[in-house]
Amino acid sequence: MSRYTKLSLLAVAIAATGAVAYAANGGMENDALAISKAKIPLTQAVTVAEQHANGKASRAEYENSKQGWVYDVEVVSGAKVFDVRVDADKGTVISSAEDKADHDDDHDKRD
Repeated sequence: MSRYTKLSLLAVAIAATGAVAYAANGGMENDALAISKAKIPLTQAVTVAEQHANGKASRAEYENSKQGWVYDVEVVSGAKVFDVRVDADKGTVISSAEDKADHDDDHDKRD
């Protein structure tokens, strides 16, 4: 093996080891474990979202967004569906928007 090939393989190995260490040390925090740090419970966030949109929650998620950790609650009100974001620390509505397409988060991508 040539000297450059060995150096290239070493560089790839070091980069891969660094990525694994970063992930293992919490670089990619697990949403399910992160919810234990929320100041308000999921049930309170759902209640706030239902009252805000005057409907019933059909789905709720805890996620990290540009605003920090939020509850993303999908609320059905009559024939309309709303995506309501609730601050996980304060329990207040950050945003609310009618979900015209209602294709769940994989298609809605709104941060």
